[in-house]
Amino acid sequence: MVDEGDAAPDFTAPLAHGDVTEFTLSERLGEAPLVFAFFPGAFTGTCTHEMETFEERLDEFEDLGATVYGVSVDTPFALNAFREDSDLTFGMISDTNRRIVDAYDLAMDFASLGVDDVAKRAVLVIDGEGVVRYAWVAGDPGIEPDYDAVRDAVADLR
Repeated sequence: MVDEGDAAPDFTAPLAHGDVTEFTLSERLGEAPLVFAFFPGAFTGTCTHEMETFEERLDEFEDLGATVYGVSVDTPFALNAFREDSDLTFGMISDTNRRIVDAYDLAMDFASLGVDDVAKRAVLVIDGEGVVRYAWVAGDPGIEPDYDAVRDAVADLR
């Protein structure tokens, strides 16, 4: 897994933000700190609660100069529907080809459901140089991140 102090692997993927455009990490470092909240699947209980919590706390992150993105293997069209349904205002990165979860070593399977290769629940904070400054990965996809710890990691970059 990509860990704190590592260079974040560059990637290009669809960005769902009402429209669908292209997101390339190396071209977005000016928005740093970047908070990437990886989640297994849109419209599921824990994932919805996590993304809604980031939305509720979005002002805290924006006040610190951070940009928050959700990341999942859902299609950009499903992510736009999820954004609308959950009243989310931040963008969602679609990793349908699983290139990001593979590059960051954040893929997992829900074998009991017959679902393979989704994103683990994880949060990464990346600085303006493209270095991972905070990395958290849930051992259990039912566990949400410590939102205060994520905010503190962003604040430490100021």
